[in-house]
Amino acid sequence: MSRFLRIALPALVIVVWLAVASVGGPFFGKISEVSTNDQTSFLPASADATKVQERASEFRQASGAPAIVVLSRDTGLTEADQETASSLARDLGRRGDVQGVSPVIPSDDGEADEIVATLTQDADTGDAVDAIRAEVDDALPSGVQGYVTGPAGFTADLTAAFAGIDGLLLGVALAAVFVILVIVYRSPLLPVLVLGTATFALCASILVVWWLAAVGIVTVNGQVQGILSILVIGAATDYALLYTARFREALRDHRTGWGATKTALRGSLEPILASGGTVIVGVLCLLLSDLNSNKALGPVAAIGIAFSLLAALTLLPALLLAFRRAAFWPLRPAYGSAHPVLTGPDARGLWARVGRLVARRSRTVWIVCTVGLLAMGTGLVGLEADGVPQSDLVLGSSQARDGQQVLADHFPGGSGSPAQVIGAASKTDELADAITAVDGVDSVAVASKDSPSGTTTPPGPGVSAGAAAWAPTESRGDVLLEATLSDPADSDSAEHTVRDLRTAVERVDPDAIVGGVTATAVDTDDTGIRDRTIIIPVVLVVILLILMLLLRSVVAPLVLIGSVIVSFAAALGVGALVFDHVFHFPGADPSVPLYSFVFLVALGVDYNIFLMTRVREEALRHGPREGVLRGLGVTGGVITSAGVVLAATFAALGVIPILFLVQIAFVVAFGVLLDTIVVRSLLVPALAYDLGRRAWWPSRLSRPFRRM
Repeated sequence: MSRFLRIALPALVIVVWLAVASVGGPFFGKISEVSTNDQTSFLPASADATKVQERASEFRQASGAPAIVVLSRDTGLTEADQETASSLARDLGRRGDVQGVSPVIPSDDGEADEIVATLTQDADTGDAVDAIRAEVDDALPSGVQGYVTGPAGFTADLTAAFAGIDGLLLGVALAAVFVILVIVYRSPLLPVLVLGTATFALCASILVVWWLAAVGIVTVNGQVQGILSILVIGAATDYALLYTARFREALRDHRTGWGATKTALRGSLEPILASGGTVIVGVLCLLLSDLNSNKALGPVAAIGIAFSLLAALTLLPALLLAFRRAAFWPLRPAYGSAHPVLTGPDARGLWARVGRLVARRSRTVWIVCTVGLLAMGTGLVGLEADGVPQSDLVLGSSQARDGQQVLADHFPGGSGSPAQVIGAASKTDELADAITAVDGVDSVAVASKDSPSGTTTPPGPGVSAGAAAWAPTESRGDVLLEATLSDPADSDSAEHTVRDLRTAVERVDPDAIVGGVTATAVDTDDTGIRDRTIIIPVVLVVILLILMLLLRSVVAPLVLIGSVIVSFAAALGVGALVFDHVFHFPGADPSVPLYSFVFLVALGVDYNIFLMTRVREEALRHGPREGVLRGLGVTGGVITSAGVVLAATFAALGVIPILFLVQIAFVVAFGVLLDTIVVRSLLVPALAYDLGRRAWWPSRLSRPFRRM
């Protein structure tokens, strides 16, 4: 190739990536514009809660979420307090983002008032609730506590918790990775090139994801947004480090940067593509999910990994070619310098010692590692991953959570967040009776567009009078009944009540459906558990087939899959113990084991691919057992560095005060470290060494070795 092309080609690659970054960079702060944290929007169309939400506007004026204002005084509200509450209700009714306000509802004990302010359909929930809270604070008399809770309050608190996901999360992740890279490589320039590669990959990913979300192809929420950033930074850095290691090796054998680049690409292309492809296929299995939030993460994460691969195999080689040996200053690899001795008595360093341990005590090493991992996995017995109350999603302070507690102390716990039942209008009375007969239901009303309050009390035995007898609104032969529950809408008791409610109304009208805040939580948790049960086995089978094709073996892929399963069980088991006994978390969302599994298995197999492709390469020249030791020696440092970097990036998710993100951060970060330090460094090499050529059956490596 001419000198001109050797200069122009990498320069063109760098310019193209600079252009992509300049376009995609501004979208960092815009992705929240196309994201939503509305839980119902992630349910499948077949869920009852989704069907009820879609039809609710047929029975009452379309509106946004209700914000419930609670005012309380421990010694009882005074007459002046009541006048303040009435004035506040009138002021809230004049707001442009409030569609309607209920009359002031006093509690039976006289210590609290409740005001339901329903937001307009196009209101920004976070901004509207912040403004209402400011207005409530300004109006409070001395000694009166005020809270804004309900569905709108919880959404606002969740949105505020995600507020740091654009800047804080990325800043913490990049800072942690930079420090680690400087310590490991002792070079001021190389970390900048690696992180620049990862950041450009993230810019391109966010640009594509933003447009896909803007046109409605994917649904993005805060958790998808955060995981995308972390996954791209971690994966792109991992792939970059693998290429960098090959490039540094090649610089010892080639005088020119171009020759080193060709050799490095030839040696790293297969393992990087294989590992990235494995992760892409693994995350795309999330498309089998019925939850739109899980389904959205699949293509979004796949896009991120694809750009990570592209950047690591185009931008980074161009940058390293431009800087050549200077990229590694002050420890520049000299042309013609000796490669490190990997095996034998002359080998030095940590990985030489690990290799000698594996060679001497291979069976003892893998048995001890397996028993230790299985012991850690016993913590799974105490794992409760069947969902948590909405009020526990936000860690730290939450006005909505505090307000809900005050609301439950003085009113029916489900006030403002009723269960909604759509059933045949001809069976209104029977449905109302069935609903009120369910334990945990405080009262029932029927939606009426004619009523000033939006509801009317259905006639019939078992239903107390109270509201004016406005005609219920009918649509397609159905009516909408609203059941106020005795317990807080996000409590376990309320979920049990909704399940009983569904059974009760089905006896009256088999076509009746139940929705609302509590039903949405029930359907979300049930769907999440179903997804977990189906997707996890599919991911295992798909990755196993990929490994069989890559390694041209049956035994070795089974060993690798078994090792990552045991490693995942250990990480989740330790996580369960820490969540329960250290942090005292109330439980876990069903998505925590699912996401942790997908990432740990896919990324754990990543490191095994890095190791075993090099082992296979060395085994073809030196034999199966010698190949294990040489592969371990040459990949040990780079894979451990990559694992520490990936663990640090996922740990950065912990800065976002959202329960399931903190849990995913811990499980994945701990699991990656466990996989890097124990599984990839000891368990897999010891098993492969113990099995010898049998590990490669039925490929030619399983036959007696002939030195090439």
